Amino acid sequence: MKKTIFAAGVAALFILASCGNNSSEKSGTDSTTVSTTKIDSSATAPAAPAPEGTQVAVANLQSTADSTKNLGTAKFYKLADGKIRLDVEINMPERADSNVAVHFHEHGDCGMKGENSHGHWNPTKSKHGEWGSASFHSGDIGNIKLDAQGHGTKSVTTDLWSVDQGDKDIIGRAVIVHGGTDDYKTQPTGNSGPRVGCGVITKL
Repeated sequence: MKKTIFAAGVAALFILASCGNNSSEKSGTDSTTVSTTKIDSSATAPAAPAPEGTQVAVANLQSTADSTKNLGTAKFYKLADGKIRLDVEINMPERADSNVAVHFHEHGDCGMKGENSHGHWNPTKSKHGEWGSASFHSGDIGNIKLDAQGHGTKSVTTDLWSVDQGDKDIIGRAVIVHGGTDDYKTQPTGNSGPRVGCGVITKL
């Protein structure tokens, strides 16, 4: 009788031990599942939205002293309402923490350090001034403030420009970057300094 009770006790211990092992294995599986879930939950950052409108023209701005040196770009977009938006980006570390003036000039010729582009594009025969003031040239983009790395941007949206033939046509004009600040007063140039950068507006 005692042997029978002892055997039953030993059998019960084996059963309990077996249940403990199954519980441990199950816990290990759950831990792996949680870890996999954390890895799978990582998400890729969304891409930046495309600029509004359709790009219709571009001018690549090169140094007038070294035509292999890029100073930035001028990109033109046609908007749904027919207006043109210009996005200018300048990168000139040598001009960090200062202003550079940008204008459209009459001729798309960057020769002679930009002098071949002649004067400001001014189809309305207006006086030079700050964009949006009482009087300004259609090409008076104005000053761009460069940061500590020499980077700066400016956007202008207007119905004064077109990429089609006519009085408002900007295609084939030069975009000139000046080495100084436009005072918006001196006629007809704004006393903006030397022509340090130039690019011709090309239709896409």
